[in-house]
Amino acid sequence: MIQVANLFKSFRGQQVLRGVNLEFATGKITTIVGTSGCGKTVLLKHLNALYLPDRGEIFIDGVDITKLRQKELYEIRSKFGVLFQGAALLDSLTVFDNVAFPLREKTTLTESEIKKKVDSRIEQVGLGKMGAKFPAELSGGMKKRAGLARALATDPEIVLFDEPTTGLDPVLATSIHQLIARTQDEFGYTGIIVSHTIPQVFEISDYVAMLAGGIIENVSAPAEFCASANPVVQQFIHGKTEGPIQVL
Repeated sequence: MIQVANLFKSFRGQQVLRGVNLEFATGKITTIVGTSGCGKTVLLKHLNALYLPDRGEIFIDGVDITKLRQKELYEIRSKFGVLFQGAALLDSLTVFDNVAFPLREKTTLTESEIKKKVDSRIEQVGLGKMGAKFPAELSGGMKKRAGLARALATDPEIVLFDEPTTGLDPVLATSIHQLIARTQDEFGYTGIIVSHTIPQVFEISDYVAMLAGGIIENVSAPAEFCASANPVVQQFIHGKTEGPIQVL
């Protein structure tokens, strides 16, 4: 479904991506790992064209989105749902209205149709009685669940997760991982996760890709990834300060 080819991106003269090549398997979960500041979120934002590369190609269903016009990009973005790091809920709206927001903005569904779909999504993420609550009344885990319900509201083919368990304790982090796995199995979307939560996130990942030095150092199934002889992978997994990864 998604292929990244020779992707380069710099900001103010600082090279972040130096020729990324990576394919994401359709209907699977791929987790992108790497040290803080290595460019994981930058790469993620290229996938739905929030960023455009300095050089390189990004194919979605065989279409190079780096060459599309704004209207065509809008159509491509309709394939995506996104769960942001902080959930990014609108504080002035209830959980119900947050989840309904993309349906009201991007579809021609009637209010009764929207209510049916929103109620279903809220129930599916375990917030069945929380629709009338405002974000300030929710715990961190509940906010993530509401954010996922909103991301799934439009039935996306691809869902991007930017550090979905940041700020959560290990128990809540595990519950969010399990929710991602369950909804992916239920909806069949292609999931792409940026995460520091290793090795726990490996339990729900079909593939793990490591970004280091602006390139993909390794991409493989979790067990193969952990067993890799690549010194960059081993330094990262074991959290060592000495090795090929420069610690700043």
